[in-house]
Amino acid sequence: MKSMLPLCALASLLAFGPAHAADTLTKIKDSGSVTMGVRESSGALSYTLGDGKYVGYHVEVCQHVLADIQKKLGLAKLDIKYQPVTSQNRIPLVQNGTVDIECGSTTNSAARARDVAFADTTYVEEVRIAVKANSGITSIAQLAGKTVATTTGTTSVQLLRKHERASGIEFKELFGKDHADSFLLLESGRADAFVMDGQILAGNISKSKNPADYKIVGEVLSVEPIAIMIRKDDPTFKKAVDDSLVAMMKSGEIAKLYDKWFMQPIPPLNRAVGLPASEATKYAWAHPNDKPVEDYLKK
Repeated sequence: MKSMLPLCALASLLAFGPAHAADTLTKIKDSGSVTMGVRESSGALSYTLGDGKYVGYHVEVCQHVLADIQKKLGLAKLDIKYQPVTSQNRIPLVQNGTVDIECGSTTNSAARARDVAFADTTYVEEVRIAVKANSGITSIAQLAGKTVATTTGTTSVQLLRKHERASGIEFKELFGKDHADSFLLLESGRADAFVMDGQILAGNISKSKNPADYKIVGEVLSVEPIAIMIRKDDPTFKKAVDDSLVAMMKSGEIAKLYDKWFMQPIPPLNRAVGLPASEATKYAWAHPNDKPVEDYLKK
């Protein structure tokens, strides 16, 4: 009998776990709560003000989505819990059910879609290079022999390596644990350049002591669709998220949120990032879709 108990318990867990994790709407309705994955320093998309407070364009977009889901489920109250995630742990935390909806700065890619699902694209990113304004660097070709910072676990690492092979230039790579850490490598002089999503570069520059000391230069290395990440094989939840996003796109609400976080002064320093919505982002709003980055690279 003793030997049977663990097997029964394991069978019960295996049967209950995946089904419960897959049905996110039921999980939210039963618990009256939802866990949002957020980033601590992903530019104006998602960042912390300290004391457990998280803000940004993607955070507020998700708050609107969850308000619609609360209404759909008929919940008088919905408790939103915020779980900080990193580039390295965001996918596992969505997969294992710790995070229900990830609202940071994740690129929708075919490789990631094997493990998680993505809602319709809410922002299209351009990967660029940030340098000190007095560095003399204006293109990636001038990074030969230099030290370049990027963030561990991001797609910019692969882009950098691909470009290095194509150009035959050699440079040293330094990896920050998050975007703030990567910018600090540039700020402190340990790195000559920081390669990352343009909005993250612009956001970190706007929050620095002297924004005029930095500039974004060089070629656009990649155009990448950024999207809300959710668990795989949960079509009901994906539809609920997408329906809310499409309504925001059609009403113009999403454009207003973008303007609020990228063109107006934002906390804590009340400085504007100053990054107008790209034509690719506007197209994604006008033509809602969940296409991965590979579709953009074909163009």
